[in-house]
Amino acid sequence: MRAVRRVALVLALLSAFILPLGAVSAQGPLTYGSAFQLQNLEDSQAAITITFYAQDGSEAASVTDTIAANSANNYFAVQVEGLPESFTGSAIVSSDREIRAIHNLYANDFTFNASSAGYNAGAPEISLPLVMRGNSNNNTWFNVQNAGSEDATVQVVYTAGLFGTDWTDPTTYTISPGASMTFDQTGLTQLGDRFVGSATVRSTNDVPLVASVVQVGPGVLYAYDGFTQNSTDIVAPLFQYYNAGNVSSIQIQNAGDTATTVTVQYTPGFAGNACTETQTIDPGSAGTFGLFAFNAATAGSDCYANNPGTRFVGSASIQTNSADQPLVGVVNQLNLSQGLASSYSAYRPAEAQSTISLPLLMDRNSGFWTSINLVNIGPATTVTIDYVGRLDRGQGEVFTTSETFDIGEGEPVIRLHAPGGFEIADGWVGSATIRGANASDQLLAVVNQVRTGGSGDVFQTYNGFGFTAP
Repeated sequence: MRAVRRVALVLALLSAFILPLGAVSAQGPLTYGSAFQLQNLEDSQAAITITFYAQDGSEAASVTDTIAANSANNYFAVQVEGLPESFTGSAIVSSDREIRAIHNLYANDFTFNASSAGYNAGAPEISLPLVMRGNSNNNTWFNVQNAGSEDATVQVVYTAGLFGTDWTDPTTYTISPGASMTFDQTGLTQLGDRFVGSATVRSTNDVPLVASVVQVGPGVLYAYDGFTQNSTDIVAPLFQYYNAGNVSSIQIQNAGDTATTVTVQYTPGFAGNACTETQTIDPGSAGTFGLFAFNAATAGSDCYANNPGTRFVGSASIQTNSADQPLVGVVNQLNLSQGLASSYSAYRPAEAQSTISLPLLMDRNSGFWTSINLVNIGPATTVTIDYVGRLDRGQGEVFTTSETFDIGEGEPVIRLHAPGGFEIADGWVGSATIRGANASDQLLAVVNQVRTGGSGDVFQTYNGFGFTAP
């Protein structure tokens, strides 16, 4: 008998409509909805059960379904029978096959969009590199889900970075198994009028937790996954600056107990020149990398000198970490002129694998298209990407294709699914699996989703999932 796999989905996740307390933008309170994509990684049909939990721990609804071999299914929480019209909660997906999941959060009829991932396991301590209050009208809220089998007692510690006041929340919160709880920074006056920093969430009774963070700004929405593990090195597969108006920043948190001096290496792909940036990060705190270094001459960096207001598209990684402290990082991408924004979680190098799952890709799907941003942190190799999906916005006939190409050591590669890039088919919606030629290959990838011709923030990013091919 095969083991049952479980994937935790959190965010106020899988919620038909979410109104987190105080989560606002310049346009006022947002009305949220959720869509999620489940990918079957195996050559046999997967049976799945999706169990939804209200925040009081009660089971709100349950769905059973099947996913074809090596394929993906899309679900909208608003269509789930039995969920209340207004629902905030979480979900756990169980399956008899290896599966992966992403979550697309949208607001105000898809005017705002953001993505995060499902988790396969939790940890008693979660690191959140970027939380904000009143930062040029940017605020955050995050949901913490109990991924264990008993009640979790939870405490939150906030550490100021660029602005604000350190604060340890004196309240101990209790979260039921499978359930989630919303923590909104908008009303936390204890953080100061303006706070840009980080947070650490701990289960005092060692119950595993997972968490996702939502950033709400003037006309934009971001989301990223909290970190259940850390590393002395991290890798960002996509870093861009002055790229058609897109700029990136990396918020790196020191999850250790000693200050450390960190040097980030920026490696160009098809635009820009290599450069570095060095900062010292106190324990529990976070430093902002890239945002200022590419914009003007900055102490500890040669990025502006090497790229004086010119285009850079590549990747980023840690070159040195003086005290070998555990680090985590989140990458923000912003196009201020177009009102577009997204986030993704930087990787630990240990997460690099020869096979990567991408649960959702699109080519001209009602204006939506995607790009794969791949980096090879191992020796040169050959990569094949297999695409499986359907035409007519995912409702028509099955259409599959593949591509094979060489990728050098340390090389970042972008595959754009739109005219002018690697076109799949007009109206195609599906998933993909990236496979290196060797079992020892070390690949990492993130996916950008963009809608052309739409209004509002129609930009979102999610992390690909490395796995061992069955």
